[in-house]
Amino acid sequence: MKRDHRPYFLKHLDIRFQKWYVNHFLRPQFERLGKRTTFMKPWHVEIFGGPVSLGNYANVIAASDKKVRLTVWPNFGEDGCIRIGDYCLICPGVRISAAMEIVIGDSCMMAHGAFITDSDWHEIYDRSMPAGQAVAVRIGDNVWIGDSAIICKGVTIGDNSIIGAGAIVTKDIPPNVIAAGNPAVVIRKLDTDRHIKTRAEWFSDPEYLAMQFREIDRDVLRGNTIFGWLRSRLFPSNSD
Repeated sequence: MKRDHRPYFLKHLDIRFQKWYVNHFLRPQFERLGKRTTFMKPWHVEIFGGPVSLGNYANVIAASDKKVRLTVWPNFGEDGCIRIGDYCLICPGVRISAAMEIVIGDSCMMAHGAFITDSDWHEIYDRSMPAGQAVAVRIGDNVWIGDSAIICKGVTIGDNSIIGAGAIVTKDIPPNVIAAGNPAVVIRKLDTDRHIKTRAEWFSDPEYLAMQFREIDRDVLRGNTIFGWLRSRLFPSNSD
């Protein structure tokens, strides 16, 4: 489909259903799920173990072929947790797996297919052990983790840093840099004299932002009808 053929009311019925699904099925699985956190296709989000917490104004996007998985598999007799801050973006295919502790700051963005883990998940010499050695992962505020990047156990990433697509991060990354490669190394320093606009700033007036999105939807979907939408679903054409 080249565009959304749904009438405005139908799209917003879908949005309301997704909110209901989140509150009914997902919220009970979180230790904390913040206010105004939105999910796209929430039935493709999997939460296992806990505690798992997700802050205010986060956006989680999932897909049937790229589920979002937040899982805690602690060692026997130990505790594990995942804590994600406010205003974060989690894209399709993101996996966060904790045996000990993974803490992610505010305004972070995790792109398609990113993987964050604090464990080897098996011992080197005794591979019957389920979790192996775990070391906590800490990701600062406003960090951007690129497509298919992997953040390994024991890593700390400083505020504002960017992890390039496909990078394998095995050692700490300082704040205000761009790191890429396998293993990831710093390839550029950010200009700290320039202001970096964060997702927190974008959400500084949530009511106005919501109004803008409603107006965009009304404009984009104007003229759509229920019959036109059904026709596009049942008898699609190359003009759709």
